[in-house]
Amino acid sequence: MQIQINTDRNIEVHEALAAQVSGVVESALSRFSDHITRVEVHLSDENSEKKGGNDDMRCVVEARLEGRQPIAVTYQAATLDQAVDGAADKLTRMIESTLGQLRDEKRRMTDPPPPGTKIPEES
Repeated sequence: MQIQINTDRNIEVHEALAAQVSGVVESALSRFSDHITRVEVHLSDENSEKKGGNDDMRCVVEARLEGRQPIAVTYQAATLDQAVDGAADKLTRMIESTLGQLRDEKRRMTDPPPPGTKIPEES
């Protein structure tokens, strides 16, 4: 799973920040790594000009699942750590749901009909 980190002009990406963000994302999404080809993390300070305010740190995480459209989530918080953690949790739940729906669809397509179900004959 490839992880790419992008920031706006108000946040400087240094090695420690990149390692911390990558670690959180890898940890949260590790069980889905077989299904994910790439993850993009976008960090921004929504309120940098005003220097203050609640929930002005924003994290957008986009995951690209094999054979599917990308999935993206946004989370805003008071700190970058909180924003990254929140976005990772939110994305984990969304991927669980998406993969669960895919499994259910495949199961419905491959399961035989219940006993006693009349199958229409083809003409």
